[in-house]
Amino acid sequence: MSQFDIQIPAAFDPFAESNAEDSEAGTKDYVHVRVQQRNGRKSLTTVQGLNKAFNYNKILKDFKKEFCCNGTVVQDPELGQVIQLQGDQRKNVSQFLVQAGVVKKDLIKIHGF
Repeated sequence: MSQFDIQIPAAFDPFAESNAEDSEAGTKDYVHVRVQQRNGRKSLTTVQGLNKAFNYNKILKDFKKEFCCNGTVVQDPELGQVIQLQGDQRKNVSQFLVQAGVVKKDLIKIHGF
C-alpha cells in the first residue's frame, strides 16, 4: 500500500489571492448615485456613500436650491443615511459633487437605466 498512497488535497481556495488584493481596493469609498422608477414618468434619485463627516441636511439644502426639486434624508439600517431627490438628477448630482470638491470624479458610481 505504500506505493499507492493517495493524497487527498486539502481545501483549496482559488480566489484567496484575489480576495487579498480586493481588500486593498475595498478601502475606496464610492458614492453611489441611483435612479429608481416610481409611477409612470416619475423617478427618484438616491445618493449613498457620502463621507459621514458631512452634514447631509446642508448638502440636501444645496441640492434642492440648485436643481429646483424636493428631497429628503432617509436613515436606512443597512446603508446609513441616504439622500433622496425627486426626478432623475444623476448627472446634476455628480457634477455638483465634483465641482463642490466633496468627491473626486473617479469615486462616483452612477447606476440606473
